[in-house]
Amino acid sequence: MIKVFQGSLQRKLLAMMLLTTLAALIVALGAMITYDLRAYHRSWIDDMTAQAELLGRTTAPALTFDDNRVATENLGFLRFQPKVRAAALYGPEGQLFATYVAADEKNPLPTLAQSDRVEISRSDLVIFKRIVENEQVLGTVYLKADYELFDRVVNYAGIALGVSALSMMVAFLVSIWLQKIVMRPILEMGKTAREVVAQRDYSRRVKKTNDDELGELVDSFNDMLIEIERRTLALETSNREKVREVDERRTAQHEIMRLNQELEQRVQERTRQLETSNHELALATQAAESANQAKSEFLSSMSHELRTPLNAIIGFGQLLTSDVMSPTAEQKKAFTEHILRAGRHLLELINEILNLAQIESGHFSMSLEPVSLQEILQDCRTMVEPLGDQRGIRTLFPTNCELSVTADRTRLKQVLLNLLSNAIKYNRDMGAVVLDCNANGQDRIRISVQDTGMGLSEEQLKMLFQPFNRLGQEAGAQEGTGIGLVVTKHLVESMGGTIGVTSTVGMGSIFWIVLNATESMAAISHADVLTAMAPKCIEPDQRRTYTVLYVEDNPESLKLVEQILSTRPDIRLLSAHDGRMGVELARAHLPDLILMDNNLPGLDGASAQAILRKDPKTEHIPVIALTANAMPRAIHQGLASGFFRYITKPIDIKELLEATNAGLESTKAMQADQ
Repeated sequence: MIKVFQGSLQRKLLAMMLLTTLAALIVALGAMITYDLRAYHRSWIDDMTAQAELLGRTTAPALTFDDNRVATENLGFLRFQPKVRAAALYGPEGQLFATYVAADEKNPLPTLAQSDRVEISRSDLVIFKRIVENEQVLGTVYLKADYELFDRVVNYAGIALGVSALSMMVAFLVSIWLQKIVMRPILEMGKTAREVVAQRDYSRRVKKTNDDELGELVDSFNDMLIEIERRTLALETSNREKVREVDERRTAQHEIMRLNQELEQRVQERTRQLETSNHELALATQAAESANQAKSEFLSSMSHELRTPLNAIIGFGQLLTSDVMSPTAEQKKAFTEHILRAGRHLLELINEILNLAQIESGHFSMSLEPVSLQEILQDCRTMVEPLGDQRGIRTLFPTNCELSVTADRTRLKQVLLNLLSNAIKYNRDMGAVVLDCNANGQDRIRISVQDTGMGLSEEQLKMLFQPFNRLGQEAGAQEGTGIGLVVTKHLVESMGGTIGVTSTVGMGSIFWIVLNATESMAAISHADVLTAMAPKCIEPDQRRTYTVLYVEDNPESLKLVEQILSTRPDIRLLSAHDGRMGVELARAHLPDLILMDNNLPGLDGASAQAILRKDPKTEHIPVIALTANAMPRAIHQGLASGFFRYITKPIDIKELLEATNAGLESTKAMQADQ
């Protein structure tokens, strides 16, 4: 090692570069190979364990019913896994039940099952996995697969040698390049000296690149050239002045030519802009004319749609008040039912128009929280089944949909009811409507509504989500405004989802929406709440009762908080489903603490909290934000606006109880000071 760093500067630089490169390569390649081998080892074990669990689930019925043929067929699918060399299924007593052996496998299978274990040899991976169902062991799965870790080590060693050789070659070339940089000042000084002697050009200078001895030598050489140059400066000054005048004239000519070119380019750009503006104006005019035509057709349609229920309401109302006709009690009841049915239909028409107006103006609220689909689908089924029964249309819903999505509960129900009512309205008599829900990827849920109607053509599909467009139907063919799907599309997209449709003429249509999946809100036991309270539990004050107001529009979140606070018998919980009601209840009851959701219909939580802070009667009440908006900026703004605490969903029980205790203690201390 000492001899390597002796000798010339060139040799030292070369040795330093090569040794540094070699050390870095050893560390980097060693770390990468070690990490990859560990990852391969863990990944392969996990994959084969998962494969064993999957085989256990698929063959559990065969073990239960002692069906050797089905079990053997299930194991036979392993032939599509070339790395799986053998597999076996053992009964609950450990006896061999079914087997699979690859063509090139020569070792025999174990005759008896073993407990859950993983065995690794040089080239084999063996897994035993018990099949447990309802806490009963049904049998054991045995898998044997190739384990190629040693082969990967050999391959990586070869790759490492190749990379090392190439890297050392590159380091050698780079070292030679760096040596040229170090020796460049001396070579430049010699070159400059030769050029000055040969050309008598004393204006040349050697560039100083270092502050060492070479730099001092360069400075001395340049000082000598400066002294010589000073004697010829007078003559050269005259020549430079003449050259400067020529350059200025040439520059002026170039500037004039450049300005002329810029002027021509500006004229061409303005001409193109004018043509583009005229084209855009024509397109805008055409779009405006199309919009006016659509709205005119909509108003014409609405004139008929609105007058139809009004005609029934006014007509049957006149019959009820007529002195000429004396209707019987049954007739009065029938007339009243006609009036109510027409009034409800009129209300639906008006609500659709108002919903679209609110969405287009941005004046509609949205509270995005975890929502269980099972409860929503049950409510929708209860509401639409009677509509289908009137025309003999069967409505089929999933029996068990244990999925949850991030959505606004009310808006999601509105979307599903609109799709289901359309599926019934445009269906054929004695048809069917099928609703299905399933996972669409890792974090998305797909809900589809399929009907057996007449279907839609490609032209109709293109115009499906346009406002006021009823797909060419004449007024009175089907009741409706033609804007229900427009409202539905806006609502789905506002909840972070997508909506689409596939249809076949004569066979029916499938409308589907895709929303973000979320974990279901697990039930919380009384013991869980007590455990979360244990670190900083405050004993209930038997001498007084605290009043806590919770403003929340989601029933599931309200039930959760009720269950958490039920462990405090000294707390009386009040609830409100929107911001305005929350403000009124706070003013009427003056609670000791307020829990406030931010995303509320009508008046949001931040605005409600601001109103309470401005009111002298309620300004002292601590308000804790309980919201799903967990962005750092939202948390900072919430605390700055006056919230006592800012708690994000999903709720941490310990955090909620500690904040509740702190809020009640703050109110208690303030009352004591007064």
